Amino acid sequence: MKYRLMSFLQCGLVLSMAVIATAAEDHRETPLVRAVKRAAPSVVNIHTEKTTVERDSVFNTGTSKPRKVNGMGTGVIIDERGFIVTNYHVIADVDLIQATFEDGTKTNASVVSFDRDHDLALIRVNPIKPLKVMPSGTSSDLMLGEDVIAVGNAFGYSHTVTKGIISSLGRDVEVNDTQSYKNLIQTDASINPGNSGGPLLNLNGEVVGINVAIRAGAQRIGFAIPIDDARRTVARLISVEQLNHTYHGLATKDHKVGATRMLIVETVQAESPAAKAGLKSGDIIVKAGDREIVDTVDWERAFLDRKADEAVAIIVRRGEATENMQLALAPYIGGRSRLQGEFVARANNDTNESERFWRVLGIRVNKIAADRSGVVPAKYRGGLVVSEVRAQSPAALNGIKKDDILVGLSDWETLTVDNITWILNQPMPPGQGGMKFLVIRGQETLYGHMQVAGLDVKPTTAR
Repeated sequence: MKYRLMSFLQCGLVLSMAVIATAAEDHRETPLVRAVKRAAPSVVNIHTEKTTVERDSVFNTGTSKPRKVNGMGTGVIIDERGFIVTNYHVIADVDLIQATFEDGTKTNASVVSFDRDHDLALIRVNPIKPLKVMPSGTSSDLMLGEDVIAVGNAFGYSHTVTKGIISSLGRDVEVNDTQSYKNLIQTDASINPGNSGGPLLNLNGEVVGINVAIRAGAQRIGFAIPIDDARRTVARLISVEQLNHTYHGLATKDHKVGATRMLIVETVQAESPAAKAGLKSGDIIVKAGDREIVDTVDWERAFLDRKADEAVAIIVRRGEATENMQLALAPYIGGRSRLQGEFVARANNDTNESERFWRVLGIRVNKIAADRSGVVPAKYRGGLVVSEVRAQSPAALNGIKKDDILVGLSDWETLTVDNITWILNQPMPPGQGGMKFLVIRGQETLYGHMQVAGLDVKPTTAR
């Protein structure tokens, strides 16, 4: 009996020690650790390479010496098919983009679209398996003093994790003469060169901001774009109208107030696929296909790469009722078909339209040579080759280069010189930060906005 009693005591002691050890392990896995574990697979380290030209000033020969310059940044996976968000300044004018994932896998990426004014860009890789999408939070209820985490490629040290708090909200920051930001999050989490484009996380492991800038000469003063602001821009960059030349005909509004997050239909274009499906203003979109819908990015992702006329099941909340419907996209032609027989060039002071393009946009264009006809993707009907770019012109300042193929301006195709003339004679689109352009460069489709000079038309009122 005594021996058995000792055995029981020994067993109890062993069990007690095991419980204590387990409890100690649990204390180590704090909310911060769990947050990083959740988000880290969706963080991408970005390395870039660009070519710069240096003049030989020693001998004043006027010759140029090209050299390669390496850059770095971070990205956030927003779609399992390989779409990644980063800052525009990370990928601006680069020749090569390499993405490295948490598991060490490396692959090249290409630029899909960008918004220079808001310093955001969409790049894409071709993964061999679906990628893990970053959990998205909201910046609508951030609190001063709230713990946040920055993850990124700090000084090239991949997946560096730093912790801090939210120091302030609503900061307006001017970085230089050409770049300023509105409504930024200020944090004291250490942000370094290479963190740009990476996530600022809350303790739930959700992205609440995109890290964008630091205060030079200061200690622990960094800034991030609020995720709600960023996703409104990303929705335009990833829209099916932009990337697939299909359309649904909806104008929507992201409604995010803390835990309340929903996508509300604002307007439905007459005779559009959305109108034919039965969607109405005020509807709350709950689901599209197998995708839960929280905001416009989710909505666009639900239709991305789908063919026109492919029916998708939609669930909406209308008042107290739930409605089920089917929506099939239609080809988007940007209204171009209306122009086939109605082009009228308005009289202007330029006798040569090419000189007008040079003055207003800063480019000269030519038809695509026969040996380059295959470089324009099938979803575009053609374009015009940029043969020359004027220094410091709107085109140059916004990254358009010689040999780019201009396929669109202000949502219209640019198949001929007459097309550009007609576009310049129209009221400028409101709320876009300038005239939108679309160019093909190699295998990349690039998108941006430029402030054009010398247009004597008044902007239309905002819709």
